[in-house]
Amino acid sequence: MVARLVAESTRGQSLRHSSWREPVGDYLLVMTEDAAILTTTADGILTVTLNRPDKLNGVTTAMWAHLRDIFRNGAADNDVRALVLAGNGRAFCAGADLWDSSGSGATHPLERMRRTHDTALALHQFPKPTVARVHGIAAGAGANLALGCDLIVASTEARFSEIFAKRGLALDFGGSWLLPRLVGMQRAKELALLAEIISATEAREMGLVNRVVAPDELDACVADIAARLASGPPIALALSKKLLNESLSRSMSAQLDAESMAQSIALKSADAVEAISAFTEKREPTFTGR
Repeated sequence: MVARLVAESTRGQSLRHSSWREPVGDYLLVMTEDAAILTTTADGILTVTLNRPDKLNGVTTAMWAHLRDIFRNGAADNDVRALVLAGNGRAFCAGADLWDSSGSGATHPLERMRRTHDTALALHQFPKPTVARVHGIAAGAGANLALGCDLIVASTEARFSEIFAKRGLALDFGGSWLLPRLVGMQRAKELALLAEIISATEAREMGLVNRVVAPDELDACVADIAARLASGPPIALALSKKLLNESLSRSMSAQLDAESMAQSIALKSADAVEAISAFTEKREPTFTGR
């Protein structure tokens, strides 16, 4: 098992000179001081933690680029079978850091937004299951960062807000695409235009959140779900996720054709053979992604 803590300074500069290595049990921990994004990989689960608790995990321009690279690299890493997205401190993510000046200057706002939205697309296209662990506030792009995950587990203390209108801004980070698909157009307009803060319970009732648990149960619940996803059949899960993500842009006929193609791939996999063998032998299957 290998765990890594990968750092991005709050100024968007590499801090390789201040990193150190420390053996922890059977694995090596690589850490860097003042890391704004922490990543660990263990048992097939890539955990990405926003680590600017003093800024409510507000995301800088450099951090958006770093998250994009983490998602892309995780997508290509066969050892990663599930992703957990979390935030340190008392918030999940308060959105983009509006006081960040690292991406300003000569760069046009449209170009900066395109770079940020590359991150949203990298998360959406991540082929493996993704889980957002939400406590405290998830606002603006931070809310849509959570909504971009396949599943959201929130503590009873979590709050969500499409806060953009109260900042004189339009929706971003995929919110205008995600919200109508998750809650319907009327609810989406209510969330976007009123920009109210809603509780985790309200978010669940709307269909934004999958599970709401007590704060002291949050870690255990997320760990259980992530472990179940990581132990599942990678090919089948990736195919099903892609089918669902693309379903609203297809006719029923086209979707059935897509299902046929996906199932023909799954049926030829070693994991499908293993599933049948495990069922026959009355044991839990061991999926390898082949």
